[in-house]
Amino acid sequence: QLQLVESGGGLVQPGGSLRLSCSASGSTLDYYPIGWFRQAPGKDREAISCINLRSGSTKYTDSVKGRFTISRDNDKNMVYLQMNNLKPEDTADYFCNYLGYWGQGTQVTVSS
Repeated sequence: QLQLVESGGGLVQPGGSLRLSCSASGSTLDYYPIGWFRQAPGKDREAISCINLRSGSTKYTDSVKGRFTISRDNDKNMVYLQMNNLKPEDTADYFCNYLGYWGQGTQVTVSS
């Protein structure tokens, strides 16, 4: 059974950077898009980025365009989210999702 594990979250100052990782086990990430989502306190979970694992094509929600970059390493069965110029409003739990499977999330806090 597919398991996803996110890592890389933490506390960072505004303007800082983090790189989140999503590691998959139990199945190979292939063919279907994989996405990053986030859920801020008191808010609904929102989709922020996805990547086609074969073509590498990507999509971003407007609020992260130009700041976040999604990438994949098919050999390692991993997907990454490079987050630059972080803002306080990026504070949230971040999750990856593939075929309806969710990881446990990793917490990102942007604060001075």
